[in-house]
Amino acid sequence: MRKPLIAGNFKMYKTISETHIYAKGLRAALASVADREVAVCPPFTALAAVAEELRGSPIAWGSQNVHWEKQGAFTGEISAEMLKELGCRFAIAGHSERRQYFGETDQTVNKRMHAVLVAGITPIVCIGETLQEREANTTFSVVERQMKNGLQGLVSNATIVIAYEPVWAIGTGKTATPAQAQEVHAFIRSQLAKTFGDTFAKLTRVLYGGSVKPDNMSALMSQPDIDGGLVGGACLDVESFSKIVRYQ
Repeated sequence: MRKPLIAGNFKMYKTISETHIYAKGLRAALASVADREVAVCPPFTALAAVAEELRGSPIAWGSQNVHWEKQGAFTGEISAEMLKELGCRFAIAGHSERRQYFGETDQTVNKRMHAVLVAGITPIVCIGETLQEREANTTFSVVERQMKNGLQGLVSNATIVIAYEPVWAIGTGKTATPAQAQEVHAFIRSQLAKTFGDTFAKLTRVLYGGSVKPDNMSALMSQPDIDGGLVGGACLDVESFSKIVRYQ
């Protein structure tokens, strides 16, 4: 029912020239993949490069962030309309690094999500707890709060993607066990059903993000409520990312 989605988040890596080479290689490596969806999210500067190299291929592309206004005096920001013109099909909102380093809140995530939906782009809304919150046994209350505030005003026929990223597992080499990830994913789906109905919950893809690698992707994807991955460092190498995409 839910087609797996594997999205690669480049973060602040790869120049335009490096992205051209990478995208050509990825297009060739994944030419025969048809039963799962793949997307890459490079820096803003390299979006035109992936659009040029991946146009006409099954690989989609998206942004790592977006502003909620259509235009205005917002120096350094990029609007959803700008992303739409570049062919973006996805836009990440609320990544933990944006929350940690750049003052992102549940409320600004919510505004970004709505702006993206208006532009016809699918938001990838990120949620997840810190190590301190997990150790305090507040994972579920944190996730519930982030969903309640971040998804406020969402209509039940909208298409979004949720990415659960335990902050303690991002870039640390630590990964939630498949059972730990499944437990939270099941909770997320139950909250979606509670708020938006069973059909919405069954159709909405919930990705796992947090040190996803070729050697743990299959185990994660064996869980019933994990629908794909939001991949960080391991997506930067074509061979590594291709192995993740081709999980069995």
